[in-house]
Amino acid sequence: MNIGKKQHFIINILYFGLMVLILFVLLKYALPLLMPFVIGFVIAYLLKRPIRFAASRLRLSRKLVAILMVLLFYCTVGVLLVLLSIKAFTATGDFLQQLPSFYTWRVEPVLMDIFDGIEQSVLSMDEALLASLERLWGEFVDSLGQIVSSLSGSAITVLSSIAGSLPGLFVKLLLMIISTFFIAVDYDRIVTFFVRQLSKNGQTIFWEIKEYVTGTLFVCIRSYLIIMSITFVELSIGLSVIGIENALVIALLIAIFDILPVLGTGGIMLPWAAITAIQGEYHMAIALFAVYIVVTVIRNIIEPKIVGSQLGLHPVATLASLYVGAQLFGAVGLFGFPIGLSLLRYLNEQGTIKIFR
Repeated sequence: MNIGKKQHFIINILYFGLMVLILFVLLKYALPLLMPFVIGFVIAYLLKRPIRFAASRLRLSRKLVAILMVLLFYCTVGVLLVLLSIKAFTATGDFLQQLPSFYTWRVEPVLMDIFDGIEQSVLSMDEALLASLERLWGEFVDSLGQIVSSLSGSAITVLSSIAGSLPGLFVKLLLMIISTFFIAVDYDRIVTFFVRQLSKNGQTIFWEIKEYVTGTLFVCIRSYLIIMSITFVELSIGLSVIGIENALVIALLIAIFDILPVLGTGGIMLPWAAITAIQGEYHMAIALFAVYIVVTVIRNIIEPKIVGSQLGLHPVATLASLYVGAQLFGAVGLFGFPIGLSLLRYLNEQGTIKIFR
């Protein structure tokens, strides 16, 4: 490799490294600051076609139809979110308040039964050793009770802090709603203005990216709906086999919860199995844990293949992008990284950019 090629190679590395760094900074720091406006733009984009259709059919001003459509959207979503939030906060508060009594009446008797079994087996031991064991067990039970009580109090404190952050959340929601109205009313003008700032080649790339990303996003959503459906079927069969009542409803709720990053199926199945074991139903706890293992293994096998096949990526590349995206940006990265990698592959194949050979 001569000096010219080496310099060209180093310049390319520095260029792409700088682009990656700028993109990371924008996604990590600028995007959260602009999130109300970004979400407002996304909602306005989703309502673009319904607004145009209603305006042409009703023969009304597009701006008037846009205002009414956005108002209808937020009223519907707002009512649903308020009802769900009230239900969730009420249920969570009741559970946290009942946690100490649950420990007193359910967990502590089980622990005492375990201790009685141990005590019967060590009756032949030295009395001093038995007394020390009793003292240690009593300290353990008291400490566990204090931990449960402090956990309940800490959780209530966290909920109170969340309630205290509601004013800031309200301001962000207000900005999002107002920006949605303005963007929906002048959507075409706003998009045209930003596109005009690009060169002709840049405009071509922009529309190419826009068409691909919008199509790929729906493909990605379809992929996760397929995964959710498979998880629902597995849970329905597993929970029905082990004799859980209302297995279909519970399986549907867990399958929806499974879409969330980090938490997933384990966020419900593992605590459920642990509580069942504490209540002394060891066979049921083992069965729940077995269902969780089966669902998790199958999910980890099929997710890279389904998402990768829909996006045109190799399962290894899909798995790596899912993991890195979730680690860096949470739910946004979980969906955004595979789509971004698929976009780079597409642009490279079209000859728009040259990154991969």
